[in-house]
Amino acid sequence: MEILDTRAYLDRMLSVERPGSGNVLAFYEHRVGAVCTDPKLMLMPWDDHLVHRGDGVFETLKYLHRRIYQLDAHLERMKKSAAAIFLAPPCDWECVRGLILDVAKAADRDRGLFRILLGRGPGGFGIDPSECPVPSLYLVAYDFHPKSESVFEKGVTAIRTSIPAKQRYLAKIKSIDYLPNMLMKKEAMERGADFPICFCEDGFMAEGATENICIVDADGKFVVPELNNALTGTTLMRALDLIKGEMPVSFRGIREQELYLAKEIIVLGTTADALSIVRYNGKPVHDVRPGPVSKKLRALLQQDLLENGIVF
Repeated sequence: MEILDTRAYLDRMLSVERPGSGNVLAFYEHRVGAVCTDPKLMLMPWDDHLVHRGDGVFETLKYLHRRIYQLDAHLERMKKSAAAIFLAPPCDWECVRGLILDVAKAADRDRGLFRILLGRGPGGFGIDPSECPVPSLYLVAYDFHPKSESVFEKGVTAIRTSIPAKQRYLAKIKSIDYLPNMLMKKEAMERGADFPICFCEDGFMAEGATENICIVDADGKFVVPELNNALTGTTLMRALDLIKGEMPVSFRGIREQELYLAKEIIVLGTTADALSIVRYNGKPVHDVRPGPVSKKLRALLQQDLLENGIVF
């Protein structure tokens, strides 16, 4: 085995192919304190507890037409997730907000996605957080490939996943430990479905792999799960703000049988806005077509981005 000096190792590392690097537009690491646009240099210390202990939180935002959508809502949720694990960024939250705008400008694209990663920081391979003297902060802007209009016109499919919903206290923290979410998505794909839906141990619907799931019940009421075992989605909460007064809304437990009787099953999330599930576990949902509430919510969210997105 070769033993390389610094220069030789760096040259070797930069020559290695990086899958997906073509999607990376710009990134920032707080230790370095600068924005970079070369994906080959987007690296993370192995001893950051975010890497080997899952000790960190994250958020994903989108921007379209050079407008960042729900920036402050995402940062507010990140503050709550970080506080829940006794973590704070290495600079104040207003600084984090400004850094996001800096990275967006450096990316220089009309549309894209942001990933914000806040970790315990580098310092060792143990589990004791005191190993890490300074928290880590990573920001990256990368390509966004929206779903085609045909997907929204035809609708999507979903299955009940065998992976259970997260425990309540973990479900409310947007931690980087998304192993259950990944297994849900993997199972759905292997079974030929677009989305998985998980349920809690009491038999109530919780959420999708990275989305909230709601229904329009047989009486035409928009029903939101109680979210005891699910993350409170920024898209969901904004959608409720936009549609209030236009139709009745209730928060309550939803059992699986109601999905078979629903007029609509709606996926709500950052990248898709609102999307109709037209088949669940292979069975048709209502008339097997995207419903009017899903279409209305998507239109409202798109308009909201144009009117209230943060311009950079």
